[in-house]
Amino acid sequence: MEKINLQRPAENYSLWGLKILAGILVLGILGIHYVINHLVAPGGLLTYADILAYYQKPIVPIMEITFLIFVVIHALLGVRSILLDMHLGKLLQKFMDAGLFTLGIAAIGYGIWIVIRVVHLGGS
Repeated sequence: MEKINLQRPAENYSLWGLKILAGILVLGILGIHYVINHLVAPGGLLTYADILAYYQKPIVPIMEITFLIFVVIHALLGVRSILLDMHLGKLLQKFMDAGLFTLGIAAIGYGIWIVIRVVHLGGS
């Protein structure tokens, strides 16, 4: 007879909801990104000079940073869900959570730094 796991799931409803919300927002922002960068741009691609000029509009860095944040959140919560399905021990789960959180902060920080650099390159 197979054992039934009656433990509470390690992923709570708020994290699950955040993952779903982030996925929806990623799709929405991705649609805007696709239209602007591939359908409106001449030839379907922006040149380097076009990108630098495009990033001088204040809404663009905000949109790109928002896109970055929600992609990282959605991706890392997805990885966390997959790892939780492996029924890791409590201690290993704490290390995993800390590692994924640190990776997310580092990825978002690096992405924001790149956006800021592109904005400054276009302004000079």
